[in-house]
Amino acid sequence: MMDLKNKKVLVVGLGKSGLAAALFLRRRGAQVTVSDVRSADQLTKEIPTLIEQGIMVEAGGHGLLTFRRQDLIVVSPGVPLDTPELAQVKHFGLPVIGELELAARFLKGKILAVTGSNGKTTTTALLGEILTSAGLSTLVGGNIGVPVVSLIDASSDESWSVLEVSSFQLETTDEFHPSIAVILNITPDHLDRHGSFENYCAAKERIFARQNANDCLVLNAGNEPCIAAAKRSKAKAYWFSIENAVAQGAWVEDGQLVYRSGKEAATERVMPLSAIPLKGAHNVENVLAAVVAARLAGVTDDVIRRAIESFKAVEHRLEFVATRNGVEFYNDSKATNVDATSKAIAAFSGGIHLILGGKDKGSPYTVLADLLRERVRAVYTIGVAAEKIESQLRGVVPIHSCITLEKAVAAAASAARPGEVVLLAPACSSYDQFENYEQRGSAFKQFVKGLRD
Repeated sequence: MMDLKNKKVLVVGLGKSGLAAALFLRRRGAQVTVSDVRSADQLTKEIPTLIEQGIMVEAGGHGLLTFRRQDLIVVSPGVPLDTPELAQVKHFGLPVIGELELAARFLKGKILAVTGSNGKTTTTALLGEILTSAGLSTLVGGNIGVPVVSLIDASSDESWSVLEVSSFQLETTDEFHPSIAVILNITPDHLDRHGSFENYCAAKERIFARQNANDCLVLNAGNEPCIAAAKRSKAKAYWFSIENAVAQGAWVEDGQLVYRSGKEAATERVMPLSAIPLKGAHNVENVLAAVVAARLAGVTDDVIRRAIESFKAVEHRLEFVATRNGVEFYNDSKATNVDATSKAIAAFSGGIHLILGGKDKGSPYTVLADLLRERVRAVYTIGVAAEKIESQLRGVVPIHSCITLEKAVAAAASAARPGEVVLLAPACSSYDQFENYEQRGSAFKQFVKGLRD
């Protein structure tokens, strides 16, 4: 555990985790400065709290001297590591870590960490429910919304910290060491930030960088990057699959979710596939991953089954919103990449009116073409990515340029017929028109509620 007393620490980026990190560092006796590119006017909510705690605030940009006068720099996940200021301090040998790494050095108990291009939040929330149902002292946080540093005071030697961790968080880790790590899948995402798929995979694989032979790594047997990652891990590998039996882990067999702890162990029936309350094949994979991780944490099949059966879909993840004039509306605002959108489309047999667009993340939309032809009636584009989407998918299905989400909802609702579906699964981030995917999803729900029956 590091000593922060009187250390000069700079927190870069005042998002939710940056603010929590700054306040934590100050409580531990550090001399804290925060730096954000946003203006003081844009930080009116945060600045009074920080100043009240004796934290210095640099707003409206980063000063090179500010960065060089520190003992430690803590970077928020949303801040790219290739900024000139961070490149300079790395050259001078100053330690640069993220909020996840900072928290990991103080968290007590065991860590169960979940990453993947898609499904992280649902799986993390489900594991939190399962471990809590088993009577284990359970804390849930990370990319799911609660900064990891906010869990430290409640952690104990007996607690489990169930953490959703993103590639942005993992790329600034060093000593982060989960007892159980889960990689749900790795598909192209955040290429605008990482520069290449290889870099993105390397960031994801940092989840097991500190694991050893006493730790467990849970992987998707149907995902090639996961299979490749397992070869670079020192941990015990467990698998999940919706298609084939695995040596140790969970899979689907004769309509049942089954589990076995090892090659020589008996196969156990956990629950019927039909009892899973979540829509879509991708959610079956999420449940299988949770089954494996929960069993490794010592939870019994009965407790796992009951927790899964009572689990409700997480908001903004293939969330049923309402039925209007016989048309069902689904909010999958968290589908912020092409692979997530593919899975959302695949959850419905057809008759989909699909809302696509937002801020482009560098992946091609052409991979959606076959699914669109098979299941989608029309596409309604929004945001700055609309032009790219339209150029890559022209001629596949009818495309309507709507610019805003409100216009897209109205157009899709007008065109859809009873028995069809209006689906928000944008394949893009939200930052062109919204603060985050939650705000975008909430806006979608409000627009749907405003429709006339």
